[in-house]
Amino acid sequence: MSKATPPSTREEDLSTSPGPKPYPDAGSADRPHRGVVVTGENGAEGPKAFYIHIEAKPGKEDEVLQMLEDIYGCVLDEPGTGPWYGVRYSPTTFGIFEAFPDITGRDAHVAGGGGDIFRDNERMNEILAYPAHVYRVDILFSKRVFA
Repeated sequence: MSKATPPSTREEDLSTSPGPKPYPDAGSADRPHRGVVVTGENGAEGPKAFYIHIEAKPGKEDEVLQMLEDIYGCVLDEPGTGPWYGVRYSPTTFGIFEAFPDITGRDAHVAGGGGDIFRDNERMNEILAYPAHVYRVDILFSKRVFA
């Protein structure tokens, strides 16, 4: 068994946002946008996931937290949605990681309440600096339970 990696001794650059950069065509935070951008392919059969990068407008962080809570409430009733995590990287940068057993489960999630929230373009333009960037990803390996 290998040893844990020691913490970095490099100073953190707080001027950069963690996670993926906003979609290249995100536009300006003060112009209307399309709410969500989806990239990636469905890939081969097998477990799937979404990683969603979310950037709140300054002063709209609480509204983004409420949006995450609303989405969480939707996924609780979705049998095809597995692990779901709403995360915060910085005061304005959030993310969602959600896993599905297959493409069918992921597609059902998109058609459900969480997808409806992202399709509310008026709400997304009110609280998000840029469109939420949804990355379709394949799960290659997973540890399915906590110790």
